[in-house]
Amino acid sequence: MGKIIAVVNQKGGVGKTTTSVNLGAFLAHLGKQVLLVDLDPQANASSGLGIEHSKLEFGIYEALIGQKSIFEVIKRTLQKGYNVAPATVGLAGAGIELVSMENREYLLAELLNQVKNDYDYIIVDGPPSLGLLTINSLVAADEILIPTQSEYYALEGLGQLLATINLIQENLKPELKIMGTVITMFDKRNKLSTSVMEELKKYFPGRVFETVIPRSVRLAEAPSYGRSILQYDAKSAGGRAYEALANEVMSLELLLDTNEK
Repeated sequence: MGKIIAVVNQKGGVGKTTTSVNLGAFLAHLGKQVLLVDLDPQANASSGLGIEHSKLEFGIYEALIGQKSIFEVIKRTLQKGYNVAPATVGLAGAGIELVSMENREYLLAELLNQVKNDYDYIIVDGPPSLGLLTINSLVAADEILIPTQSEYYALEGLGQLLATINLIQENLKPELKIMGTVITMFDKRNKLSTSVMEELKKYFPGRVFETVIPRSVRLAEAPSYGRSILQYDAKSAGGRAYEALANEVMSLELLLDTNEK
């Protein structure tokens, strides 16, 4: 039974999609079967894996509204063991159209339950907002991974996100867990980056990943070639960081499984 991880932060530009795409790539590289679900209308995760989303007739949105089955929308990427349920243009209006649907908060959960046994990890790249698509990604998830940029306003948005997560736990999914936060775009030469990291560790005791994702030109370039950093430059600082994050996520799972037994 696969683990569903929602990668969420309602603040844009924090490395959410970069984290989703590259964590998935390295988990697949480490021998896991991985599905990436692109729930962001901008479709950056889809294009970052070489999928020309503007030419697609259907994707995850069409599965959500029942026009297609989840099996019909899943595409293979260039990497073995790594599939994607891509975003299409229709996703942009989903927030409005899903409102009138029955069980609207559970649509993604119901879809992913059909494929959960086929994958070790399902990673959901949510949109940079706290709307219905994000709520769907949280309700579908077993755990939440929060990428946080090491900059001055980073902690401001976290309070709002945590309040939303609490509401989901209280009303829709009590068993939802926060896996942790990963610090992105870190610049060790910048004192502010280091002080934000210290603040985060106080704010999230025991929930900040050891792995820190650096600012990296190679990470920024990779999506324009439709490649993950693993395929584009695995030995770059960004590549090594995401490999370390994938290993850390897997070791956390082992720890959780051991504790639960």
